[in-house]
Amino acid sequence: MSHVLIIVQNLSVPLDRRVWLECQALVARGYRVSVICPKGPGDPGFRELDGVEIHAYAPAPEAHGLVGFAWEFAYSWLRTAGLTVRVRSRGRFDVIQACNPPDTYWLLALLWRPFGVRFVFDHHDLNPELFRSRFGEPETLLQRLEHRALLWLERRSFRAADRVISTNTSYRAIAIARGGRDPDVVTVVRSGPDTDQMRPIYPERPRAEDEVGLVYVGIMGPQDGVEHVLLVMDELVHRRGRTNVSATLLGFGDCLEALEAQSSALGLDGHVTFTGRVDRVELAEHLSRADIGLCPDPKTPLNDVSTMNKTMEYMAYALPSVAFDLVETRVSGGDSVLYAPSGDVAAFADHVEALIDDPGRRGELGLAARARVRAVLDWRPQAEAYVAVYDSLTGHRHPGPAVPATATTPETDARGRRFVDLADSAELRRFVIERSAPRSERAAAPVDEGARARAAS
Repeated sequence: MSHVLIIVQNLSVPLDRRVWLECQALVARGYRVSVICPKGPGDPGFRELDGVEIHAYAPAPEAHGLVGFAWEFAYSWLRTAGLTVRVRSRGRFDVIQACNPPDTYWLLALLWRPFGVRFVFDHHDLNPELFRSRFGEPETLLQRLEHRALLWLERRSFRAADRVISTNTSYRAIAIARGGRDPDVVTVVRSGPDTDQMRPIYPERPRAEDEVGLVYVGIMGPQDGVEHVLLVMDELVHRRGRTNVSATLLGFGDCLEALEAQSSALGLDGHVTFTGRVDRVELAEHLSRADIGLCPDPKTPLNDVSTMNKTMEYMAYALPSVAFDLVETRVSGGDSVLYAPSGDVAAFADHVEALIDDPGRRGELGLAARARVRAVLDWRPQAEAYVAVYDSLTGHRHPGPAVPATATTPETDARGRRFVDLADSAELRRFVIERSAPRSERAAAPVDEGARARAAS
């Protein structure tokens, strides 16, 4: 049995949805899979979960400044290197897959190469573009040196790899042009959701009937533009009088405390909720009861060519969404997303307000989003492309799909919440507009028949 060791530094597993889907695809195809990652809150140092061996280390303290980031990278690299020895003590591994950021694990892969270990670079982020997005174009000598160092580390990752996996065609083009790799060794594997698993439920805690719920899910870093959500809420609530609008922000990151302070300063504490880190159970609850998803990532050298997982997650839950106009966001969302010029808060708020006033339009976009993510972005074909990289690299052969088909569609999730019946088009349309329990189980006011008619037209 071929053994794959996956290294992740910026998120724990299974919280990292892409990496967890990759692990499950490899296990389904008959590979043995181990993961090295930082611990999440309450995580043990070792556990086996759904056939995956997870080795975790205590994360480094939060980094500040160049010295802090250098210490974080060095600490994480050394802890990871030590854990590779522990993994090897439990049995030989054949391939190391490193997921960036950072672009430092190529060196560890080279140290294991004399032992017959191959290297797959799973290219999640563009660190040189991330630097430019956070700090602007390098002008000082120190900034130019830092940027060149990031480019050098990226080239080392590309050139040390036996195979490169890119998250979209923009990243693939960079691997070929800037990384100097042959197109035959660079494979696109998008981070699409498994739409059989990620789909709407009837929420346990539905919103009030007269409330409109906005939602953001994702990391809250300097490059993610989450402050735009607060500016949009300020515009809607305080300038346009939309006092029935609320926003729930799911996630964590370097900017979380600053965002909480900004929300209070804007007088939005009664309208904005920060949840912090959430698991998949809570994610399903929030995305199933919200009305509109928000993608506030501004146009930067990084964001413009990066695939935003949040966009596809909204689509999986049949949520209409509003985004700033980015190249790869249009690739994901197509015509199911409304786009505003980057940084134009008023235009973004205009789109949100238009969806608030037109439930039928919300329904149309939500249904189109769900249909598109299922037909174009679903994880199943991506999983086949991903596992094919390993099959070609190792010569491993195992019959069967990378994502086994379910014999029947379950009616409830692991917590007993009922899934919305996606095959019942009338009920799905009603749910997307109302985000509420089935009509037969409700004692609430009648459905807005005008909104239903607009959605069905």
